[in-house]
Amino acid sequence: MSDNNNLVFGNTNYKLMLLGIAVLILGFVIISMDTAEYGFGVLGLWVGPIVVMSGFVIEFFAIFAKKKADK
Repeated sequence: MSDNNNLVFGNTNYKLMLLGIAVLILGFVIISMDTAEYGFGVLGLWVGPIVVMSGFVIEFFAIFAKKKADK
């Protein structure tokens, strides 16, 4: 086995990806918690979608963050 680490993403990228997935799941749970008919309440129309979009933004940064060089 060689000491070369040829992974595309670094540890920070994977941690950000997991955080983004958790935020996405949280957003969909918030949307499902809306008690208004057909999801037309504040949670279903405003809070949940904003949390979901922030999860996608975190995923975007997780993919495009540069991998730190090993010392």
